[in-house]
Parts: sequence; structure tokens; C-alpha cells
Amino acid sequence: MAMEKLKKIIGSCFLFFTIHSSGQDLHFSQYFNAPLLVNPANTGFNPDYRYRIGGNYRTQWANVGTPYNTMSLWGDSRVLEDRFENGWLGIGGSILKDVAGSGSLSKTGAYGAIAYHQMIGYNSLLSGGFSLGYVQNTIDISKLNFDNQWNGKFFDMTIPSNEPFAYNQVGYFDLNIGLNYAYFASDNVYINAGISLMHVNRPQESFFSSSVIDNRLNRRYTAFANASIKIQDLWIVNPNIYVSKMGASWETVLGVNANRNLSGDGEQQLIVGFYYRNHDALIPMIGYQLNDLKFTVNYDATVSTLGSLNGTRGAYELSIVKSGVFSTSSNVIKCPTVKF
Repeated sequence: MAMEKLKKIIGSCFLFFTIHSSGQDLHFSQYFNAPLLVNPANTGFNPDYRYRIGGNYRTQWANVGTPYNTMSLWGDSRVLEDRFENGWLGIGGSILKDVAGSGSLSKTGAYGAIAYHQMIGYNSLLSGGFSLGYVQNTIDISKLNFDNQWNGKFFDMTIPSNEPFAYNQVGYFDLNIGLNYAYFASDNVYINAGISLMHVNRPQESFFSSSVIDNRLNRRYTAFANASIKIQDLWIVNPNIYVSKMGASWETVLGVNANRNLSGDGEQQLIVGFYYRNHDALIPMIGYQLNDLKFTVNYDATVSTLGSLNGTRGAYELSIVKSGVFSTSSNVIKCPTVKF
């Protein structure tokens, strides 16, 4: 019983801290299956196909209060390939939603993205892009508990919170930019790296009056690198690393996933992987790909000090990605690719 009380206090304090601190971005452990969220320059960067449609769902902190749920739907496509010499435009969009603590704190965003991709010689591809979106945060203040409402036994809602809330919703425009470089060393080796800058305009994000606190979003700096290496037509191994900095917060995720050719022609593939988020979680992953449809799930096992409270249960995550070509597409591959 004492442990349950402690979890409730921690959960309430965590939400209190989230509201009072600078906003932090939603994220997925399978960042490589949410490409538009990582870097706008990834829009339309899909050498094998003409379009992609994807969805991501993540639930976490189930053992510390009410679970936090994060969802996204996204899609992109290559267009105007006949208008540029060895280049094309990518267009796309995404819808993101984050719900924290019994629906008390919710973030919803809709983004449009565009990128240009240009082949440099026969083996290199340089991409640049940006995204612009509108984000709305809402909160149900009546559902919140604050530290000064704890009477020693329980949270007493009759005690005034004395919190200077001015709004129960706030909206803003958000601008992001990015660059991407790919090198196709051979039919068996591919290397890719990118950098991005999110919240270029540093929008105001606060439920308090600006006279109380000037709570602008910190810019988020992100870098990633990955490779695909084909081994004997049986495996494609994908080592990768992701590093992000927002304010004083750092996130580093590194590991490897691999596709195993099950059918001989690549139409059926087993996906296995293992990742580590620095000072936070071990992340085993498994998935299955049938033709152009891919399902991947992972489990975040907490290795930080929070593990003693949540039983190492950090998060569960699912991603679904469907890729394809249009019926009118000539399916001319403008750059090499590593595939079965």
C-alpha cells in the first residue's frame, strides 16, 4: 500500500514538473520507423519505393500512475522525378498525439514536410528539407494534483493549488529543418547520416501567462547515422545511432537490427534487433515483413533508478510501415539500394 502511495506521489510530481519545465518532444525507440519525426530531409527519401505510409504507437509508465500514450500517423511520396536531372522532390505529412496522465495533458500536432533530393555522381545523394506544423496543447486542470495539496495522507482537492494557470489550451506554429547524406558504396553496403534542427522559431509553450514565465521550446539538435550491410543474401544488418539534445536533456540510442531472408526472394523477412538508450533502457525488438508491409514491436526494459518502481517496465511500442509504387509509376530507381 505504501508503494502505491509513493507511485502516485511520483506520478503527480512528474506531471507537475512537466507542466512547469521547458517542453520536451515526444519520441519513439524505433526512431528509424518514424523518419519524418527525426528529420524533414527524410521526406521522400525511399530509394526502393514511391510512397510510404506508417503508424507508431507507444505506451509507457504503466506501473507509475496512468500510462502515457504517444501516437503518430505519417506518409510521404516522391514526386516530380521527370522535372529534375537525377533528382526529385519529396512531400509528406504527419499527425502526432501525446496523452499524459488520465488525459490531463495532451499534445496534438499536424505537420507538412517537403524535401529535395539530388544525386551527386553515381554513388551519393544529398537531401535537404523542412517541415511546418501547428501544435495544440490542452490540459484539464480539474484532474491535476499538486504537491501543496498533499495533506499527509492523500491529495485533498479542496486545498487551493495556488498555481497561476492562465489557459487550459495553447497553440503555436513550429518550424523544423534538416539535411541528409547517403553514400551507396556497393550493392551490398549503404551508409546514411543526417542532422536536423527542430523548433527553429522557438515557439511559446506554456499554460501560464508570459508575465509569469517565458516558457519557450528549446531548439532540438539531432544527428543520426546508419548503415545497411548485406551478408550472403541471407541477412541485411543495420547498425545505427541516434543522438538528440534539447535544452539540458540528451538522448542517445544505439544498436543494431537485422532482416533475415526467409523466402529466398526477400518477400518474407524476419526482423530482430537490440538497442540501448543511454542511462535509461535496454530495447529488444522483433518484427516481420511480408512484401511491402512491415510490423515491428519493441519492449523498453528500464535500467535507470526508476526500474525499482516500475518493475523495469518502461514502454511497449508498435510500428507499421507500408511502402509501394503507384500504378502509373515507371519505377525507375534513381539511386542504388541494398535489398534482397
